[in-house]
Amino acid sequence: MAAELVVMGLGHVGLPLSRAAVSAGVATAGYDVSGTVVKGLSEGRSHVGGVCDAEVAAMLDVGFRATDDPAVLEGAQTVVICVPTGLTAEGLPDLSAVEAAAEAVAAWLHPGMLVVLESTSYPGTTEDVVRPLLERGSGLRAGEDFHLAFSPQRIDPGNTTWNIHNTPKIVSGCTALCAKYAVAFYSRFVDQIVVARGTREAEMAKLLENTYRYVNIALVDEVALFCHETGIDIWDVLHCAASKPFGFAPFSPGPGVGGHCIPVDPRYLAARAESQGFPFRMLAAAQDVLSRMPGHVVDRALTLLTEAHGRPEGARVLLLGVTYKPDVADVRETPARRIAAGLLAAGADVRYHDPYVAEFTVDGRTLPRAVDLQDAMDHADVAILLQDHACYASQALGRARCALLDTRGKAVGSRVTLL
Repeated sequence: MAAELVVMGLGHVGLPLSRAAVSAGVATAGYDVSGTVVKGLSEGRSHVGGVCDAEVAAMLDVGFRATDDPAVLEGAQTVVICVPTGLTAEGLPDLSAVEAAAEAVAAWLHPGMLVVLESTSYPGTTEDVVRPLLERGSGLRAGEDFHLAFSPQRIDPGNTTWNIHNTPKIVSGCTALCAKYAVAFYSRFVDQIVVARGTREAEMAKLLENTYRYVNIALVDEVALFCHETGIDIWDVLHCAASKPFGFAPFSPGPGVGGHCIPVDPRYLAARAESQGFPFRMLAAAQDVLSRMPGHVVDRALTLLTEAHGRPEGARVLLLGVTYKPDVADVRETPARRIAAGLLAAGADVRYHDPYVAEFTVDGRTLPRAVDLQDAMDHADVAILLQDHACYASQALGRARCALLDTRGKAVGSRVTLL
């Protein structure tokens, strides 16, 4: 029996989307090129934070199935593409997964099918990349024979307040009729739909959302660097500024940005703008600042190591929290890797503590993992708070015997040094 919905890509976007659709009674199947992912889901194991094993088991109980066979697309009414859009080795947009997904869909495309792209990309991807692949591979026409839409994902891992159901959903289509079909589909499990004028506007809206965060994080990071040079308490500055009830949105400095969206999406915008002869100067400035932060943390840590141990070589460093986000088991693009690499290059003995990460590698080298936090801090020369997981109580960190470099402004104590 054909699935009503096929979700292509069962990662941090596709699996939560599948869960939401299944909960709304939509007969759903998931397609992924990873046999490991498919096998795990088929056995009731989740690989995505925020979707637990019990939820996967419940999905399977009502008919959800995961497969790496593209034949699952046969007869589907709706296909949603949620594959990764990363960067090439040269730092340029990599749409190879989107292109492969579109080619796979084209082989099974039939009249009346709705195809939605959720993968984040630059304006024009839906119309200029996906549409031609679908039309050439199927012989059908978007807006006439089948419906093509773009609806950017707004997944926020670890957020217990906002989810797929209550987060407003931007929807667009290649034609007004395409958008109408997409609205009808998402309205089955999303409370509020926002219809964009076209696919390019929806694609640009997604990039703007994350570029806004990218630029503002860079701003507070550079303010933090200035405050360090001039002896100003950046955390008190932010506390005071955030008291303004209008005209100011608080952002916090840190050791760098991570995750799949913030370090990547602005690069898509910059690359697209550059290809059209538009210099996005603010993005270039933000990237310059953000790329300096891991090195700044390393320099501060080396100073503390020299004070505590006499020299960095052989000194013991404990990294606290190596994920890119608090209380989320995700190390994609985490700045902890660059920081660890810098400390290792200086000859330090580096290990980490993180309840969410069982193994952490840096340039092919697996770092020792500390399980007992108190014991690890007792034996460290310097600890660095990189991620403020809930398990790191500020008072306990402040009472540690070792020096503590706090990049999150959480700890208080005589041996605490703030970013």
